[in-house]
Amino acid sequence: MASRSATVTRPLSRPGRASGHASELRLGHPAVLIAGGACSLVVLGLVMILSASSVTSFANYGSSFLFFKRQLLWTILGMVSFGLFCRIDYRKLRYAGYFLCPITIMLLVAVLVPGVGVVANGSARWLALGPLSFQPSELAKLAIVLLAADVFARKRERMLDSFSHTMVPVVPAILILLALVVLQPDLGTTVLLGTIGMGLLFVAGAPLRHLTPVVLAGVAGTAFAALSADYRRARVLAFMDPWADPLRTGYHTIQSLIAMGSGGWFGVGLGASRQKWMYIPNAHTDFIFAILGEEMGLLGTGVVLGIFCFIAYLGIRTALRAPDRFGMLIASGITIWISAQALVNMGAVTASLPITGVPLPLVSFGGSSLLVMLSAMGILTNVALQGERKMARRRARAGAPGKGRSGR
Repeated sequence: MASRSATVTRPLSRPGRASGHASELRLGHPAVLIAGGACSLVVLGLVMILSASSVTSFANYGSSFLFFKRQLLWTILGMVSFGLFCRIDYRKLRYAGYFLCPITIMLLVAVLVPGVGVVANGSARWLALGPLSFQPSELAKLAIVLLAADVFARKRERMLDSFSHTMVPVVPAILILLALVVLQPDLGTTVLLGTIGMGLLFVAGAPLRHLTPVVLAGVAGTAFAALSADYRRARVLAFMDPWADPLRTGYHTIQSLIAMGSGGWFGVGLGASRQKWMYIPNAHTDFIFAILGEEMGLLGTGVVLGIFCFIAYLGIRTALRAPDRFGMLIASGITIWISAQALVNMGAVTASLPITGVPLPLVSFGGSSLLVMLSAMGILTNVALQGERKMARRRARAGAPGKGRSGR
């Protein structure tokens, strides 16, 4: 028994050891819970993609498993990236944003070049990678988090009292990314990128007198962009009254509500959706939550919502317990990102928000979204792991003889 006890307490008695140990992890460890929550959503997403896309995939390509196989391939790549970032100390990513942001800008410019970017449904958002495609705007989310986290980590809160320190260089970089994304056009991702940036400004300690005009300008710009294009204006009008044009602008929203309402408490059964028979366009992408609600009912949607809320709670806890300001800002940025994106997607599916075309994180079909999000979740897991190690070292020092208050 003595030898077992010594083995369990050894990581705490040697605070200088920085590498991971299996004995440090337990079922209730925040890093384990974050990884478990992310993996649960990924597995659920694979199941729902197979169900939601089977009819469309067979009708168009002769195979019910085409989209499932593609998502499975991206899942494997994403899990490799997740594991890699779990093991890499997040402090080594301090300069990553300065390289990733210019690379993302170049990729976003390439998307807009005729013949280079892949155009689908009137939008140029993808770059072809052989049989697969990559969406650079997903990479922009991670680039903003890494860049802003390091810049604001170097600028103490007292420095943010200056307007120039608050805005430069993060806000100009964000504005460039927003301009390129809105030109694709992709207003939903543009709003999400702006939300991530403004959220990090708030967490970093920017005073409200600086944040308020920026937020108001962003809201005004979003409203102008939403009403300036005919199809965006139609989405806004459909959100206000989908039954005004039920066969055109309101069709998507109405079919989504029919799916959610048909599910009842426990759903019609996995794979038994009726709306996936080409009633809901893009059922396996932006509106997969509607199919999930139809097949698994209120119980299933409640579980998914609960997982996202739990991840958000773990992200906030990770930010509060981060070893340094950089880790706190990274954890905050990733938490804002996944929470806001899930909220926007679910809001569109339930007609609580206008349709934006934003996928449900870790669940919807989309390889680049899954790969980048799993990479971000790996970074968040590493911050949680490092934060708990720091707390464990503090407890070990406080409990060691001569290290407490009596020994000072």
